[in-house]
Amino acid sequence: MRADARRNYELLLAVAAEAVAKHGADASLEQIARTAGVGSGTVRRHFPTRHALLEAVFRERIDALCARAGELAGNPDPRGALVEFLIEMTRAAATIRGLAEALNRGRTENVYCASDQLSEAGEPLVRRAAEAGVLAPDVTFADLSTLVTGIALATENDRDPATTATRLLSLAMTGFTVTPREPTQQSPLPKPGSDCKP
Repeated sequence: MRADARRNYELLLAVAAEAVAKHGADASLEQIARTAGVGSGTVRRHFPTRHALLEAVFRERIDALCARAGELAGNPDPRGALVEFLIEMTRAAATIRGLAEALNRGRTENVYCASDQLSEAGEPLVRRAAEAGVLAPDVTFADLSTLVTGIALATENDRDPATTATRLLSLAMTGFTVTPREPTQQSPLPKPGSDCKP
């Protein structure tokens, strides 16, 4: 990439990151071009699709999450490793505006490679947990990613999205119903008047 093209790319990426942080994944490409002082054709050359733009905006954060999954793969506690990764993923998706929507689009439209990147990083954690018997064998990383994305989308406008999203994830992992305890054996009530003095 030529020096001027590199400058345009970096400027567009910075403007796009601000726009996505403010408006989410549907930030206007035309407005990004105007703010950067370039034509819409320049935006399209660098980011031919909205997904390409979102991928570039979130690349650093996705790379960090994938690197964290790699670190956790060496954790001797398979359940703890998976839970920690899911918490970090949930917090990121809930607090980084537009990330959850971008991941959701990738899952439903099969075009956003960050979903595949996260899946590749997270699947070994799921496999280890299942092999250790601490995760139901039919649970996939795609299932967990869908759960995380749904929680993040539901909480990203919350006053404290990270805390709320983490609490909901915890509820999902531990379950939110309880088995009622057996009623305690009670003495039969005396017959009316049997123990009563006149």
